[in-house]
Amino acid sequence: MKKGQLGFLTGSHVVNDLYQGAVPALLPFLMSERGYSYSAVSGIALAATGLSSVVQPVFGMLVDRAARDWLAPAGFLTAAGGIAAAGVADSYLLTWLCVAIAGIGIAAYHPAATNQARAAGGRSQRAMSLFSVGGTLGASLAPALVTLVIGSLGLSGAYLLAVPAVVMALLWAVRGPWMRSRGHTPAQPLTAAARTGSGGPQLVDDWRAFGTLVTATVGWSIPYVTVVSLLSLHVQRDLHASSGAGAAALTSFTLGGAAGTLLGGWLGDHHGRTMPVRTGYLLGLPALAALVFAPTFWTAEIAVVVCGIALFLPFAPQVTLAQDYLPTRPGTASGLTLGLAMSVGGLASPLFGRLADAHGLRTALGVGLAVFVIAVVAGLRLRDRTLPTGEPPTPKPEPEPEPEPATV
Repeated sequence: MKKGQLGFLTGSHVVNDLYQGAVPALLPFLMSERGYSYSAVSGIALAATGLSSVVQPVFGMLVDRAARDWLAPAGFLTAAGGIAAAGVADSYLLTWLCVAIAGIGIAAYHPAATNQARAAGGRSQRAMSLFSVGGTLGASLAPALVTLVIGSLGLSGAYLLAVPAVVMALLWAVRGPWMRSRGHTPAQPLTAAARTGSGGPQLVDDWRAFGTLVTATVGWSIPYVTVVSLLSLHVQRDLHASSGAGAAALTSFTLGGAAGTLLGGWLGDHHGRTMPVRTGYLLGLPALAALVFAPTFWTAEIAVVVCGIALFLPFAPQVTLAQDYLPTRPGTASGLTLGLAMSVGGLASPLFGRLADAHGLRTALGVGLAVFVIAVVAGLRLRDRTLPTGEPPTPKPEPEPEPEPATV
């Protein structure tokens, strides 16, 4: 494991997903300063989520054809530029386009950076969990940063939100020469051509297993986004707690998810990848049910923490499983699992919002629980896959010839 390279990539993941979390954090300010309706800001949110989910697999295919490490810094710089421009846009259409460009930048980052993180971490699941939790941390920091900047300066100060990306881009530019001057060689991810080249073992994509993994991820994404969107309201309206309690429950869920991501990587290294995957899905089902039917706030708070841990236990192992199911297309694999499949929940969130308006928050959360059953069934069917290392087998020593009997 190349710890320095992995740590740097984790830091860049914090920066990239900071802009992913900045989009929902900007929506209340867009409503208050520009008078946008709920439908208008929902369209802006979908501009980032929907477009990002569609184009991310495309960037994955590009990464598979040739190493394009520059896509990672270009991605978070584009995301930062889009968010900053949205703050000074003078029309709804221009704001929508700026946020959509930010979504494209966020999508461009993930396949390239995930491949680099896998190369730096090798077969370690803990390494992938550390990289993944960087994204969770970035999304968690976004509301505080947006509130600090936009709350103090208004939308015209949105250009300051681009500062983290500019600093990280400068560090990215000097990282290569700095490492070479000290004799460090960064781990390079293999492209599809290199993985299938002559002289090594023949690698075959297992599309059937990958389809099962995508089904599990989609079934995970919908209840996850539903919980994130409705949890605070559920705590306040159904459990009659304060707005501070609702925010605390959401924070507990995020922190539980970060802990689950790290724990899942550790368990994957010590007990195999399927162990945290199955444990997470099996534990997540009763935890999610306890959250839906919780009679009091403290019951819901305990369920939220357990639910956050359980839902994210499979996260890092599933990323590496996806790349091993499609070893000749690792960028496509990460693009589909981290992009298209996970964003289905974001695309479905307006439907769950309407369901909550019509039948209540518990009903919407209950339907999310029913969808999670699909994820559990698919998750339990996942099997590990160990790829050959490409090293030639050690030849067996030839037996020494027996000495001939002496002749008289």
